[in-house]
Amino acid sequence: MRISCLLLAFVACYTLAAPPQPARLGLCAACHGADGHARIPGVPNLAGQNEQYLLDALHAYKSGARDVAVMRTATGPLSDTEMQQLAHWYASLPACAPAKR
Repeated sequence: MRISCLLLAFVACYTLAAPPQPARLGLCAACHGADGHARIPGVPNLAGQNEQYLLDALHAYKSGARDVAVMRTATGPLSDTEMQQLAHWYASLPACAPAKR
């Protein structure tokens, strides 16, 4: 009985702590990875970045203030809510280890 209660409590805490995966994650994951660890050279890692920084960057790409064509195209169809969800998702992930030199 105790183990069942502990397991249930753990699952409940994990479920509350982990944000739901954003519906538009695939759009970003293609280059930045679903886990925020980019696998394409030159593409920045997003995992563990500051949430407000990520949200501001998304808005800047969408408005054209940051002039990167692929990002402007990617952010074009995103709503404010979707951008908030994406920023929250990537900010909540464990940061990437620094690159080895």
